[in-house]
Amino acid sequence: MNKIAIVTDSAACLLKPLINQYNIHVVPFGLIWGRETFRDGVDMTPAEFYRRLRKSQTLPTTSQPLIEDFVSTYRSLAQTAGGIVSIHLAQNMSGTCRTAQMAAAMVAEVPVHIVDTGTAVMAQGFVVLAAARAAQAGRTLDQVVQAAKAMMARVHLLAVQDRLDYLARSGRVPNVIALVGSALRIVPIFAIRHGEVSVVGQARTKPRAVQAMLEQMVARAGNRPVHAAVFHADVPDEAEELRAKIATRFDCVGLFVTEFTPVMGAHTGPGLLGVAFYTE
Repeated sequence: MNKIAIVTDSAACLLKPLINQYNIHVVPFGLIWGRETFRDGVDMTPAEFYRRLRKSQTLPTTSQPLIEDFVSTYRSLAQTAGGIVSIHLAQNMSGTCRTAQMAAAMVAEVPVHIVDTGTAVMAQGFVVLAAARAAQAGRTLDQVVQAAKAMMARVHLLAVQDRLDYLARSGRVPNVIALVGSALRIVPIFAIRHGEVSVVGQARTKPRAVQAMLEQMVARAGNRPVHAAVFHADVPDEAEELRAKIATRFDCVGLFVTEFTPVMGAHTGPGLLGVAFYTE
């Protein structure tokens, strides 16, 4: 009963082998498309989602994980765990943390600690993995939480997107940024830090924006060994090209490629390309 269980949401975009290796429990977001409802990463693959998105005349909407899903997950884990650390998408971007907190208050069987990562995608995923490794090493509840918080201070997330209409509709960036970018053909470089999405650079074309993003990665990482994850929304060739450039430029302790889940892609649209990383 001393084991600490790790829970997250599907916005972390974790690869299934990592989920299985570290016994991470993922509570999915919901995707609503017309009269159909899907569980993010469960009922529809990213390839199916983007193929349908490119052809559809209607856009999907998203919903945060259900409180009953959190409650059932926590109660199930309470049968074998001495504590739960539940790690989630930035609260400024979703009500998921609040829902998880309400669910935790309904579960008296085991202590549940909620962590707002202040980030998303594989930056969130790296925080989850840090906690999962600590849990697997037999650390206490407080030590697992501290491992997550320590990673939050270290991890970076950068992304480029040459098509901003989806982001504008989602409200994830101010409409004025999307309009200026579209009108002037500017491709922005985004960062997420402390729950805020900011524009940290721009270029006239996507390849130049990707190169500028790499230069920002160099400025942050220097010559230190890095752990990195390239993520993409239906641009696998571009993701592989970026992965190869990172592998050439940096001393990579770990480097892999992951896809945006359908719920994340519903907000960004196809074409987004980015990297999450931290240094040794």
